[in-house]
Amino acid sequence: MTNSMNTPVSWLQQAVFYEVYPQSFNDSNNDGIGDIPGITERLDYIRSLGCNALWLNPCFASPFRDAGYDVADYTKVAERYGTNDDLIDLFAAAHSRGMHVLLDLVPGHTSDEHPWFIASSEERHNLYTDRYIWTDSWITGGDGLPFIGGVYPRNGAAITNFFAFQPALNYGFAHPTKPWQQPALGDAALDTCGAMLDVMRFWLSRGADGFRVDMADSLVKNDDNGKPSTIATWRYMFKQIREEFPDAAFVSEWGRPDEAFDAGFDMDFYLDWRWDGVPNGYNMLLRNTDTPMLHDGDKSYFNADSGVGIRAFLNEYEPRLEQARKRGGYLDLITCNHDTARVAPRLSPQEIRLAYATMLLMPGAPFIYYGDEIGMRYRDLPTKEGGYTRTGSRTPMQWDRSANDGFSGASADALYLPIDESDDAPTVADQINADDSLWTAVHDVLALRADSPAFRADADFTVLFASDERRSFVFKRTKDGVSAVVAVNPGRETETIELPVGEGSEARTVTLSYGDPTLDYTTLTLPPQSFAVLQ
Repeated sequence: MTNSMNTPVSWLQQAVFYEVYPQSFNDSNNDGIGDIPGITERLDYIRSLGCNALWLNPCFASPFRDAGYDVADYTKVAERYGTNDDLIDLFAAAHSRGMHVLLDLVPGHTSDEHPWFIASSEERHNLYTDRYIWTDSWITGGDGLPFIGGVYPRNGAAITNFFAFQPALNYGFAHPTKPWQQPALGDAALDTCGAMLDVMRFWLSRGADGFRVDMADSLVKNDDNGKPSTIATWRYMFKQIREEFPDAAFVSEWGRPDEAFDAGFDMDFYLDWRWDGVPNGYNMLLRNTDTPMLHDGDKSYFNADSGVGIRAFLNEYEPRLEQARKRGGYLDLITCNHDTARVAPRLSPQEIRLAYATMLLMPGAPFIYYGDEIGMRYRDLPTKEGGYTRTGSRTPMQWDRSANDGFSGASADALYLPIDESDDAPTVADQINADDSLWTAVHDVLALRADSPAFRADADFTVLFASDERRSFVFKRTKDGVSAVVAVNPGRETETIELPVGEGSEARTVTLSYGDPTLDYTTLTLPPQSFAVLQ
């Protein structure tokens, strides 16, 4: 299934996103949980780093058994975070600073406490009877899908998506085989689409600039390879919402840009995948290990001791990038996110600096997870609100060395999660004015990115040097006749690279560097753990 080329909304060309996990970012009312007014208080900080857009993880009413990804009311801000007016004020404050805000849309399931589901679970037929997927008998299994039965008045079992308390909304089946399975884009599925479109309209009309869409590829059940029925469902919804809100942006948690952009999304995440020990390209860069706390044995490219060249990553990345380019969308790299182990402490500050400097200058719109700009560490913590192993990446932002790292004025035992009490815990205050800090590196790279059309989201990407064995990686970005060369050597040995004629010192100078690289005509010398931008 193919689609004509997308035209992503224009503001994404220069967008740099900052992902905020609301409950852990900044607590303005000292109850131990971050909130929306706290985010608004820190907008100037986010802008000063070099980010001009935000993605907020779910901030809607919820029982918080999956940290807000179990939505009980899509149109009401959770009380712990404030009010709808607080969120609307955040939109306005962001816009006044030239910033945009994406909310997190969870279209595939709700909490079992959502009024829609409570009505759907009733024995008598009503307007919500077909809003979720139900079998037709209390003794009928889920036809291979997870289900919960025996706990509702309705004579049937509810199909679930992720956790048992997340019943699946009904977008139909690609190939119905049972009497209770309704078709994709049939009457019930279209009714669900209409309800989700109303959610989008509600927030877009109040100032939201778009959505990151959770599990975007999972709407239609038993879809074929390539997700044609799910793609058709998104096309149906996008046809309507884009006519009403043409400047709204949508980024998908999909991980397959050919499918995501055929569906109509502007952007797709290059997700961190590692199944049965087999990494995808993104995992090869930063997390090529099954032991996220240990440096030894990690085969990721930016581990100085891995001995790995960049070619294996490019073999996985470039075909996906080409799929995105052909369809006009942006394949976005993340530093980390709320579902993924942070790269520290497994990687050192220098390794992280080289990684982020390189990744932030690659194609697409980059996403920085809160705290990654200072090297916040993944920690082995007990599960909180369904986080399990993800909990260690969701700890309070570390602002300074005051009580609770400046996150909250509450008592330590009231905090959403415990702070990092290590003497060397990184903080914004320690790093923001330090020339050699990770914060400064991220800031300087983003400033360079903002200053040159060569680093726009859709600027061309050309590999100038890559190897299976040698550590160095050199690429060129080009747009509107302006180009820049980026080079990195994450390894322990000096490497010398011969650049193509026309890319040497007669045409370029080193404008940003770490580790003292040098350029002598076309000979680029990259000392151990070094990085350079040539413009």
